[in-house]
Amino acid sequence: MGCPLDQAIGTLVVIFHKYSGKEGDKNTLSKKELKELIQKELTIGAKLKDAEISGLMEDLDRNKDQEVNFQEYVTFLAALAMIYNDALK
Repeated sequence: MGCPLDQAIGTLVVIFHKYSGKEGDKNTLSKKELKELIQKELTIGAKLKDAEISGLMEDLDRNKDQEVNFQEYVTFLAALAMIYNDALK
């Protein structure tokens, strides 16, 4: 069995690809795909309103192409990790 960090990184990649490409480009998340990922894969997801997810999409979509690519997704995960770290202090 792999190291825990290797497994965690692999899980993050697999989850991205589980939702990306359901509509359109298989290497990006549309707003609908991002919403589904957040709602199904994060505890906080069920509590977020559509307007909050739209705002998150706008913040994450650095190149303004109406999709979240893998780099933008990883940026989101890094921000979440920082929030989780602060919560554990």
